Amino acid sequence: MSSADGAGEQLAFIRETVRRARPRAARGLELAAELPVARVLVDKGVLSLDQYFDYAVPAAMAEEARPGVRVRVRFGARVGASGRREGGALHDGFLVERLAASDYPGPLAPLARVVSPEPVLTPALLRLCRAVADRYAGTLADVLQLAVPPRHARAEAVPSPAPLPSPPAPDPGGWSRYPQGPAFLASLASGHAPRAVWTALPGPGWPHEIARAVAAALAGGRGALVVLPDGRAVARVDAALTELLGPGRHAVLAAEAGPEDRYRSWLAVSRGSVRAVIGTRATVFAPVRDLGLLVVWSDGDGSHSDPNAPYPHVREVALLRAAEEGAGVLLGGLSTTVEAAQLLRTGWARPLAAERETVRALAPRVRTVTDLDQARDAAAQAARLPSVAWEAAREALTRGPVLIQVPRRGYLPRLSCGRCRTPARCRPCGGPLEAGAADTPPTCSWCGTAEPDWHCEECGSFRLRAQVVGARRTAEELGKAFPRVPVRTSGRDAVLADVPGTPALVIATPGAEPVADGGYAAALLLDGWALLTRPDLRAGEETLRRWLTAAALVRPASAGGAVVVVAEPTARPVQALVRWDPAGHAGIELDEREQLRFPPVSRMASVTGSPQAVTDLLNLVRLPEGADVLGPVPAPGGRGEELERALLRVAPGQGAALASALKAAQIARLALRTAEPVRIRIDPTDIG
Repeated sequence: MSSADGAGEQLAFIRETVRRARPRAARGLELAAELPVARVLVDKGVLSLDQYFDYAVPAAMAEEARPGVRVRVRFGARVGASGRREGGALHDGFLVERLAASDYPGPLAPLARVVSPEPVLTPALLRLCRAVADRYAGTLADVLQLAVPPRHARAEAVPSPAPLPSPPAPDPGGWSRYPQGPAFLASLASGHAPRAVWTALPGPGWPHEIARAVAAALAGGRGALVVLPDGRAVARVDAALTELLGPGRHAVLAAEAGPEDRYRSWLAVSRGSVRAVIGTRATVFAPVRDLGLLVVWSDGDGSHSDPNAPYPHVREVALLRAAEEGAGVLLGGLSTTVEAAQLLRTGWARPLAAERETVRALAPRVRTVTDLDQARDAAAQAARLPSVAWEAAREALTRGPVLIQVPRRGYLPRLSCGRCRTPARCRPCGGPLEAGAADTPPTCSWCGTAEPDWHCEECGSFRLRAQVVGARRTAEELGKAFPRVPVRTSGRDAVLADVPGTPALVIATPGAEPVADGGYAAALLLDGWALLTRPDLRAGEETLRRWLTAAALVRPASAGGAVVVVAEPTARPVQALVRWDPAGHAGIELDEREQLRFPPVSRMASVTGSPQAVTDLLNLVRLPEGADVLGPVPAPGGRGEELERALLRVAPGQGAALASALKAAQIARLALRTAEPVRIRIDPTDIG
């Protein structure tokens, strides 16, 4: 037999083997000639269905049914004896891969249709979402809902522009104020992947420094991704990037742009037209090609923790992605989180910080005063300000605007007994009472019941007082104390992006402080005790972050900038603010976490639900050896429901085992259709 005959017989044998391995489908359906099996992730989000399912690829869809495209499939359908599909509802899904054969022995239902030929689920994005789902004991479908924006057909029909060539390496600019700043930029421009924790200097320069880091990554031939906590921060970095690089080199992914425009920008990134992207929380999943730099600004901001299952945190997703794609990392902020401090301590990242002389030259002067100080005149008393704070505001108003930070929005958010300070509670449901305008009775913030005849059950007093006075009430009182000064408020209902540099009082809640043209002449940080005494492991760290965010908007001490913080002067966050030493504060906090064995030194999960549901899950979960169970105890914020919470703690290196055990226990519970829901959060940010 000739070699040609042998090769022909071998080819025929391969063809017959493939023919036999092809899936059977409904009679009369012609399948794709090559790779006739589509492995699909069905968008169900159910833990027990967190797997792929095989479908037959009709010949008519063979070209469009490529890995990464959106498809529609019938889930739960079966092929009956007649060869027809029976039952099953249509569901969205993603085609993960094409195969020559399926390991499922029965007939396969065919794909219903290819929704779009656009491959939106890249292999790198799929690996990242799988890693996030495993880390947070969630489903791949849930993570993909966070990572891939909804489709808009008109956006897909518009072609993306051709990519621009790499820009030249930028000069250091503001990075020259940091000893290691120029070297960090040079490493990025050389195509390397440096990892740093950046303690930014006070003042308006940080958006421009982020822009230069992005430009350096682009100059090195790689992509860059920047995640910011809110739209105002996105706008500032957007303006800085446009000024430095010009238009067309970066995309903005922010909810303010609208779903269609946001999806169009996302497609430009996915198609490789744009290699730099900035935006809020979900941007961390943006499919940037050849990613070289991940920037997370203010990683301690609560906005970076997703409120949707499986509750991933931007910082942790960024670290997972950097490890997967070999990218550099820049965790930046005016403050330093305990997690960032641990990255420095382990040597995973290097510090990017200015010398103390530079910090002192740019920071405002910080003064402390307790809220028990008595005002010296009627005007200060009317403004409910200690005399030091009132005098600082009066003097600063001759030179520019004054920022006043209050812990809460509204009028009188929370009430307590005027005599013994016991929190005022609603009699029907036990919720906290709050008041609106001055002439309205207090109402429950949970059920809305009015309590015009409230009296304290502890001491019998009928007098109420504000636990923390809100922004609107503060604006009203300060308006009386400074009658000829404009008063502006910025909070959740109406957030100001910026204010002019003329004299005015700007009352803002934390995170809503507008930027003043030329900086504020002074800032007053009120009711510090309300922030410091919150029943949360992160109370001190979060308080310092909020104070630094506001104080950084004030002019340097050399230009007369002053900050007055109304809090106990000996408190650790107050002292850190006075010294402007967020890294030192984070290091001390990390030492205490090590002694208490709390995150990030250990790995922890919270389990919240009804008492019976929490007990059932704890009975089913097979925890790693040495794991601790703390609780269950009544859960905070139950809103009238009887909820309990248990904390599960494991040693470092056992986080994956903990997540896997919790996911298995949850699947076992869901097999019982009567099981009550339980919320599982891995490494929760709020541990009360």
